[in-house]
Amino acid sequence: MNRLLLVEDDPTSRSFLQAASAALPADVDVADSVEAAYALASVNAYDAWLIDANLPDGTGGGLLARLRADGRATPAIAHTAARERRELDALRAAGFALAISKPVAPDAWLDAIRGVLVQRPHARSPSQAAPLPDARRSGVAPLWNGDTALAAVGGDGRNVRGLRELFLGELDGTRSRITAAATAGDASAIRGDLHRLRAGCGFVGAERLGLAARVLHVDPTSTSALQAFLETLDATRTSAHAPPA
Repeated sequence: MNRLLLVEDDPTSRSFLQAASAALPADVDVADSVEAAYALASVNAYDAWLIDANLPDGTGGGLLARLRADGRATPAIAHTAARERRELDALRAAGFALAISKPVAPDAWLDAIRGVLVQRPHARSPSQAAPLPDARRSGVAPLWNGDTALAAVGGDGRNVRGLRELFLGELDGTRSRITAAATAGDASAIRGDLHRLRAGCGFVGAERLGLAARVLHVDPTSTSALQAFLETLDATRTSAHAPPA
């Protein structure tokens, strides 16, 4: 059986990707930071590393460079909430075999892992998630898009409900951190939390919040974007404890 290292700090994304990866079948170890991942990779042999592009204590590219400097040649996949071509290209240029935008359907995720495990010489990234609608239209987007959520998790409504419970449970902490970072003028911290949130929004179909997060990510110093984001987060959080898929 294959053994994988999944590096992901967002609980919603981590839960989904871990379950999807285990279906390979594979044993999946998880880490939520650069240091935790480096510690695991230093003492265990893995068939592939699945590394988030942005982590609380560094970047996926930085982690990969550090592991490569130690002489480890394990194939690596980068996963990221970003959809911009330049960011995906930069991850591949940093040495990742593939760079995948989240959310990603289970079949596409497993195909990507299988691709690096067999070391295909011309492995291709699975189809990227459809681009988000124009961020300026976030105010008219639905709070919850069940079709998007079902597509992201392979059509299993039970998975959607479970991930939404986990996602909703994280929103209070996300709001507090972003509000504190905005008060401190820490744009980097705001973007870090938004990056994690955007991936989770995709997996659970929190469409309006994902769009509001995208607008704020572009300009974290914007008072109007911050206000719109917080209002949307509150509406999402209170709309239902576990909205139907």
